[in-house]
Amino acid sequence: MPAPILRTPRLTLTGHTRADLEDCAAMWADPHVAGPIGVPPRTREDVWIRLLRAVGQWSLFGYGAWVVRETATGRFVGDVGLLEAERAIAPPLSLPEVGWALAPAFHGRGMAREAVAAALGWADAHPVAATTCIIDPGNAPSIRLAERIGYRRVREAAYHGRPTLVWERRAGAAIVD
Repeated sequence: MPAPILRTPRLTLTGHTRADLEDCAAMWADPHVAGPIGVPPRTREDVWIRLLRAVGQWSLFGYGAWVVRETATGRFVGDVGLLEAERAIAPPLSLPEVGWALAPAFHGRGMAREAVAAALGWADAHPVAATTCIIDPGNAPSIRLAERIGYRRVREAAYHGRPTLVWERRAGAAIVD
């Protein structure tokens, strides 16, 4: 199943393609993107594997991630979506994850909420009854976003030897503007 195209007033969300590699690699190499997530900047090779995973998720699970672009300009904004990461997290996650990352030029403009709300709207209309997300305890902007889009903190966990917060959301949970 290919990723459906989603549109919001400012954004267009499409499935990942090979043409998205350079934009994605530039975003994930930026310490202002990776740092708050609690990971080191990613190499182009790592991002290529993430891109392939994003494409494959749609075939295996019927859901996945989207590349986010400004509708008016076509500029790369970031990526958001659902994934089955099979993380080595203790205790393990039992729900599909939702993740988001935006290029620094788009931070603080409400685009993450807009893009994630579109992805969750799609998930809510499909057989995804609940989702989870993990957030580094120091990532205050993502914690605020999670709360605004209907996630509730359910526990702490250890991921790669570091504490992380686990959040869950039931389909249809209110999204605050």
